[in-house]
Amino acid sequence: MLMETSAKRPRILAVANQKGGVGKTTTAINLGTALAAVGETVLVIDLDPQGNASTGLGITRRAQQKSSYHVLIGEADLDQVIVESAIPRLHCAPATIDLLGAELELADMARKTHRLADAIQLMMAMPNRNYSYILVDCPPSLNLLTINSLTAADAILVPLQCEFFALEGLSQLLKTVERVRTTLNPKLMIQGVVLTMFDKRNSLSDQVAQDVREVLGDKVYETVIPRNVRISEAPSHGKPVLLYDHACVGSQAYIRLASEVIRRERDLRAA
Repeated sequence: MLMETSAKRPRILAVANQKGGVGKTTTAINLGTALAAVGETVLVIDLDPQGNASTGLGITRRAQQKSSYHVLIGEADLDQVIVESAIPRLHCAPATIDLLGAELELADMARKTHRLADAIQLMMAMPNRNYSYILVDCPPSLNLLTINSLTAADAILVPLQCEFFALEGLSQLLKTVERVRTTLNPKLMIQGVVLTMFDKRNSLSDQVAQDVREVLGDKVYETVIPRNVRISEAPSHGKPVLLYDHACVGSQAYIRLASEVIRRERDLRAA
């Protein structure tokens, strides 16, 4: 059973994998929804130029809309771009296509790797922005946007598709995490790896899950996210799957994942 937690400072989790199509954005919005459903206050920061976390939460693109891009280049404070979603206690800092050019613009800026961390720090001083979790949806690449996310984060949450080359891609990401920990953010840790698109009818899914658990041990969540058509359908309706079909197996999996995340965070605080 999920229970509420209380913390003065939000826990910042970067949801990242340099490979696309692994359920990264789906995990960010549905984990955020599940956390909000049990009383947590959650901010999803969309740093992917595709903006799928924003539209998946029902936040439509508007002309002249300020976004996470404007935060990174210093044209807006994070507090100014946050919008409420239809889910109580779940807010979003949306992305726009402008993020495609952010890499070049950030390259010559001061503290180019700390722009997001600085923006979050400033927002935390606002009395109306008392979040318990901040989830950053990263782009599917190890670029300066992702580096900003890892520099700002307390931990990284890695969605990993149950496919043949899963571990190969993961090793590159883990090397990046170690470099960021060494040079930019010594507190960065791995919160966990969640296996996604698990097909119990496919022996390959079982083999990949076994291989990943042998390599990473208890860093891998017990919860696996199954292949589920309702998860795939939900974004076209501008809803997380937990709102689209709360009873489906995909929704129930994300509820269990949220429970594991909360439990791991409590264990860290108790340690």
